[in-house]
Amino acid sequence: MKLALFDLDGTLVDRNGAFATAIAELSQDHGYGPEIESWLLTGLADRAERRDFDRLRATFPIEESADHLWRVYVGRMAAAVTCRPGVLDSLARLKRAGWSIGVATNGASDIQRAKIDATGLAELIDGIAASGDIDVRKPDARLFELAAARCGTQLSHGDWMTGDNPETDIAGGYNAGLRAIWVRGGTWPDGLAAPHHTVDNVTDAINYLLAQFSE
Repeated sequence: MKLALFDLDGTLVDRNGAFATAIAELSQDHGYGPEIESWLLTGLADRAERRDFDRLRATFPIEESADHLWRVYVGRMAAAVTCRPGVLDSLARLKRAGWSIGVATNGASDIQRAKIDATGLAELIDGIAASGDIDVRKPDARLFELAAARCGTQLSHGDWMTGDNPETDIAGGYNAGLRAIWVRGGTWPDGLAAPHHTVDNVTDAINYLLAQFSE
């Protein structure tokens, strides 16, 4: 069985739009002013973890516990995040064509799984590996290996990784022995080996796999 691994944030789901909404709603829920909201938007822009709310409480006189704020944030993100229907339809076609589908994502385990459950991706994905599971982040090959294992297989020649980040997804996929599709989001960095294929969105990546490699 062929294996297709995907990044989550920025590839399968739109984190950026959900993030701004989640921070605005969390701040409104707790009566936080613009200073705290701005801190959250800046401090959690690239990624968010439970310990970020310890830093928030060390910076501002906040009554709510870090555990409470993290749970609220996870819930708000899950409620706001979206996966386009076309992506779900394309993944369903890939699955019907005999592919095993996995996710290799950097991020805390609970929030990444909450996004997957909330968007309907859970019904289409065979295995998920989040960096919070083993405290290893892409581009470390061990995260790709874990994703394959959770799909019930091992990485092998002919498997693919699709993602939007040149360093973590594409170079990381190469280091794990995968072929890679880049979901273009800017200029390709100097010094990195070019991806095997480049697309403008993940549905194009899935269509490429279906056209070239389906049985």
